[in-house]
Amino acid sequence: MNVTNAVFPPAEQAAAFFSAPEDGPFVMVNLLKFKDHAEYPDGSDATLSGREAYARYGAAVRGCLAAVGGEALYAGAVSELMLGAMDEPWDMVALARYPSRAAMLAMVQSPEYQAIEKHRVAGLAGQLNIRTKPIGA
Repeated sequence: MNVTNAVFPPAEQAAAFFSAPEDGPFVMVNLLKFKDHAEYPDGSDATLSGREAYARYGAAVRGCLAAVGGEALYAGAVSELMLGAMDEPWDMVALARYPSRAAMLAMVQSPEYQAIEKHRVAGLAGQLNIRTKPIGA
């Protein structure tokens, strides 16, 4: 299995995701890998770790989720691998529920989200976003 973390999806991948037919609520599984040190474009907060920069984003994104009818369900540090093998584990797992693709798109395009995304970018080395649907839905 080949896995590639990314900070942003390629334009074609994002367009395909957001233009797919609506089929109701979903939970996004976020597998997160942090930079050792935060990297803000203006060089500020150079003493922060990537995890600390991302924590700023994590605290603020809850309001953005709520504004579109979503919610943060869970966030936790990866502590160990019980089954399987990988070269390098992710640092954190976070689950977020969205009422629809349109709601997620509205959130990421909102001025409030745009204002906090700098912390996400400063802290993340890469991630996987996995959209999930309840079985039978």
